[in-house]
Amino acid sequence: MSRIDEELAEAVREGEEPEAQANFAAADPEPIAQRPKRSLGLLIALLVMAVGILTLVMTGFEDAAIYSKGVDELIKERDRLAARNVRVEGMLVKGTLTRRDQPCEYRFRITKNGAELPVHYAQCVVPDTFRDMPGMDVAVTAEGKLSPAGHFEANHIMAKCPSKYEMKERKAKGEAAPHTDLTPAAAQLKN
Repeated sequence: MSRIDEELAEAVREGEEPEAQANFAAADPEPIAQRPKRSLGLLIALLVMAVGILTLVMTGFEDAAIYSKGVDELIKERDRLAARNVRVEGMLVKGTLTRRDQPCEYRFRITKNGAELPVHYAQCVVPDTFRDMPGMDVAVTAEGKLSPAGHFEANHIMAKCPSKYEMKERKAKGEAAPHTDLTPAAAQLKN
């Protein structure tokens, strides 16, 4: 036998001796019967903490969730979504965009699939692309909540800019870009 085999056999013999087992038990001051109770207590404490954290996460994100709906869907689900944050999408109704100075507020109506929704936006500044442009539909997305009075209180609005291809088509037809305010004389000077 090799030296390694002899050492291994010796170690096994020592592990089987009753004296070695007695020494092992004497080295551990805590009785073996006490270990499972401590482990069970630790397991219960960890489970309670995990359930508590999970509960906080689930209840904390409930108000942060934003539902995205079209105007028609929002009106159908008005009662269910009344107190929740909602993102509503629709087209700006032509001629409804108005601005009030005191207090500073924009009011307009958006529509989708035949349903209309009045929107109040209590801010002084709107995105540059949010304009009532003649001959062009403006897609609007508003975030906020439905008010008990029946209108939508927006705290953020976004307007979809017309695509560059749509602008090229309009230019080919001889129309000016809707966001430029050139008079005919200024347009001739520019050409």
